[in-house]
Amino acid sequence: MKIMEGGDTLNITNVRVRKINLEGKMKAIVSVTFDDAFVVHDVKVVEGQNGLFVAMPSRKTPDGEFRDIAHPISAAAREIISVAVLSAYEEAIAS
Repeated sequence: MKIMEGGDTLNITNVRVRKINLEGKMKAIVSVTFDDAFVVHDVKVVEGQNGLFVAMPSRKTPDGEFRDIAHPISAAAREIISVAVLSAYEEAIAS
């Protein structure tokens, strides 16, 4: 899958489902590799009120709030990453 931003492209070259949880709201932990050169770990598949969604890696701040430490800049990039991650998750639980 390709993410195009300002004429540049970024390819998702691998999505690896590292852990699956059948219980609870957090369903999986995933790693996403871009251009076989950069990987983002601890992307999560979460069961929300409106179905599954992808949560980016985050860190808890001193005031108890969670802030993303890696995230897509545009809505289009977020959608492409979400589709790739959710597809990999669906394949993993089906096998």
